Amino acid sequence: MVHKTIFATLIVILTIGAASAQEKEDLEHIRAGQNSWRTEQEKNNDIAVDRDYQSTMNRFPAPEKKKSDPWAEVRPAPPAATKNKQ
Repeated sequence: MVHKTIFATLIVILTIGAASAQEKEDLEHIRAGQNSWRTEQEKNNDIAVDRDYQSTMNRFPAPEKKKSDPWAEVRPAPPAATKNKQ
């Protein structure tokens, strides 16, 4: 009985600690899509890297989309269509 009480108390303490770590100010920044831990220089560097990546990717032609049929060699050929004459 004592073990259950100790474990229950530990669980309650841990959940209270986790809940108190979520302050309202931090949640507002996250909801707004802002990351307060990044400097403006880091943000501008990220934008420049993204711009360079997009310009490099635009130089290459788009890959051709092929119809993929992995069972093509296993499946028998469909029978030839015959005309119905009446």
